[in-house]
Amino acid sequence: MERPLAEQLRPKTLDDVCGQHHLLDKGKLLRKAIENNKISNMIFYGPPGIGKTTIANIIADSTKMSLHKLNGTTATIEDIKRIIDEAKSLFSQNGILLYLDEIQYLNKKQQQSLLDFVERGEITLIASTTENPYFYVYPALLSRCTVFEFKSLKSEDIAVGLKKAASKIGVKINADALEKMSLGANGDMRKALNNLEFLANSLDGKKTINVNTVEELISKANISYDRSEDHHYDNLSALMKSLRGSDPDAAVFYLAKMLEAGDLVAAARRLLCSANEDVGLAYPQIIPIVKAAVDTALQLGMPEAYLPLTNAAILIATSPKSNSGCLAYMAAVEDIKQGKGVGVPRQLQNTHYDGADAKVKGQNYKYPHDYAHHWVKQQYLPDDIKDKHYYKPGDNKAEQAAKEYWSKIKK
Repeated sequence: MERPLAEQLRPKTLDDVCGQHHLLDKGKLLRKAIENNKISNMIFYGPPGIGKTTIANIIADSTKMSLHKLNGTTATIEDIKRIIDEAKSLFSQNGILLYLDEIQYLNKKQQQSLLDFVERGEITLIASTTENPYFYVYPALLSRCTVFEFKSLKSEDIAVGLKKAASKIGVKINADALEKMSLGANGDMRKALNNLEFLANSLDGKKTINVNTVEELISKANISYDRSEDHHYDNLSALMKSLRGSDPDAAVFYLAKMLEAGDLVAAARRLLCSANEDVGLAYPQIIPIVKAAVDTALQLGMPEAYLPLTNAAILIATSPKSNSGCLAYMAAVEDIKQGKGVGVPRQLQNTHYDGADAKVKGQNYKYPHDYAHHWVKQQYLPDDIKDKHYYKPGDNKAEQAAKEYWSKIKK
């Protein structure tokens, strides 16, 4: 069976690799280590189809080490032990390079089985993962490795790779078709080459790929989005920060990305959170408005759910901002964690009985509605923090108006 095009055209040298300029350009740390043949234990972290396995192959070839590959989804401790046994043989005099793909799928015990061999230098480990290694890799093993983050390829890098591949298989790609294919790959070179291979096999004798053919294959952008991986949380974070940063264009973009991937519930939760955390008391009426938009979206379902949620996102992004409520809460929590504010002032307690040892008889609670402007001065916080001020009004019209009102009343 013929190997896939992506495998046939896998780069053999660092100069042939598309993208990853922050790691592989002249003078960069990883490139210098490879060129100097000084390879240590490493973890390659990033989305699929961007060159992690390719770089591991190049390292193995350049160092003349014996390359062994395992995949975390199928590897067992016995597989690891078998490789270690080979490391002690005469056939591995240049050392063993173990490339462990998808290391996040190994359990703690399996990862621990690598520790001694990695520490003694019996094997050199290069592991790859599409998920954050700081969450999924056993800390003791992680501390013995250097983490390199691989990034999704830019469309320009994808285009370079596609042109090289097309010339090698005798196919021409029109400029507009090349742009469409490069964007449709969403930073994944393997996906781009697979699309090229499929299109090339369907040309019926023709040697040119045009944009109409590409659009037929890529009728809808392949959204790079996985609810179980970092992309999910990156998009959640980007949506939240765009709302907070008052950028309606970015907010709508990340909202659309989430909704098109079917992540309606997570998008709705972020909008509700931002309305309370980021707008808050600067425009408190926004909270029921966004809640109504979310309820409407959940009742409508997709695709119409985008209508109320887009309105809500733009409203949040363009509204005045205040996190004074959030800051007030966090300040109170800090005092609670330090053990301050134990007990409740007598006048606020839910009791009317005075013990025999009570120095002051009677609860002495003053009912504010019995006084002018429905306010009377009395202590509410516990004695040790009675003068603390957790809430500091934001510099917006709503909170400043409330501040001015209460300043007049409380004087």
